[in-house]
Amino acid sequence: MVDQIIYREAQLSDLPIIVAIYNSTIPGRMVTADTEEVTVAERKPWFSAHYEDKNRPLWVAEQDGKVCGWLSLSSFYGRPAYRATVEISVYLDTNARGKGLGTNFVNYAIDHCHEFGIKTILAFIFGHNIPSLRLFERLGFEKWGAYPKVAELDSIERDLVILGKRVNE
Repeated sequence: MVDQIIYREAQLSDLPIIVAIYNSTIPGRMVTADTEEVTVAERKPWFSAHYEDKNRPLWVAEQDGKVCGWLSLSSFYGRPAYRATVEISVYLDTNARGKGLGTNFVNYAIDHCHEFGIKTILAFIFGHNIPSLRLFERLGFEKWGAYPKVAELDSIERDLVILGKRVNE
């Protein structure tokens, strides 16, 4: 499956499937701090920010003409001194998980960071999201910090783990 994937810049026409993939992760309470579904209209400013800033890409993974995942590199902390640091987010369609797509997609992003002047990637992952923690650790990300019990999902307090990796000097 992974060798048949095309990675490309997201287009506005992709936003409904991007939102659908994102919303599919909310009930599992492992990937996002959102507890209710978001709408396409709510995500338009986020999409526009990526589309307008060519150094903050938003890509989709496509197989057989169908989007099966997306990955974004977003500004960290919003101040100029952090322009070479980004936060990575990767979301996969339910049917695309566990097949190596996440690994390949993150590697694709890492391989292209030099084009955007990115030197450091940060991943913010819930402490109970073992599959995502393992994915990033396999790719050389290290634990750089943790915020204990900062999120509450269904009355359960959750830790947020910060993983980081230098990708360019």
